[in-house]
Amino acid sequence: MTMNEQPGQDLQEVEADGFATAFLMPKWLIANHMKRQNITVPHLRRPNVIYQLSLRLGVSYEAFCWTLVRYRMIDPKQVRELLSMQRRALKEALLDGHRPTNYRGDVWLLTERDAGTRIDGSRNDLFILKLTEHSNGGYLWNIDELRDSGFAIVRDEVLEIETESVGDPGVRRVTAQPPEDYRGRLVLDEARPWDLAQALTRLELELDFTGPEEEGLSRVERRERLMMEAA
Repeated sequence: MTMNEQPGQDLQEVEADGFATAFLMPKWLIANHMKRQNITVPHLRRPNVIYQLSLRLGVSYEAFCWTLVRYRMIDPKQVRELLSMQRRALKEALLDGHRPTNYRGDVWLLTERDAGTRIDGSRNDLFILKLTEHSNGGYLWNIDELRDSGFAIVRDEVLEIETESVGDPGVRRVTAQPPEDYRGRLVLDEARPWDLAQALTRLELELDFTGPEEEGLSRVERRERLMMEAA
């Protein structure tokens, strides 16, 4: 979906822009996502912030930029600066050295702030979990739960954070690729390895990486027809 900076006089064009703004990206919905992610208006000048918000809204990067102009949250000059950033460069920065087969898919950066939400992606997408980990108390994120769900772990690392305090929690950063046509609930626990039943933190996400559909019958319809033929 694309939107124009200044809608023309064509009535259909004006109606289409109005629909995209008011229905697909109402201001209250943008505000809800910003509040959940602890994003303020000054953060909207950052391309990586725009990219992640556009993914959660299910719209294109460009369309989201011009919607923010319509809501007077950024100005046209800032949009031109944002649009000068190549989306591949944003993905490469997030992947930090990992090179996927192609860059057609998106790269999601998920944190504890996404807990309880639904993530709708595509089969080519990758995601990065960036989670606070209380390893100083023996608590570790159980990445085996991710592997057991069929996800391929591309990278698993603990980030060093420079602080003046001793014993502060660290950050676990896991890059993973979902299995083909994955749809379901992902549950990850932060627990002590010797006491997995007692989780300090639980992250639950509804994930759907089955889109977009290919031409012809949907995958659900193809499976149903195969089952009928086999019966």
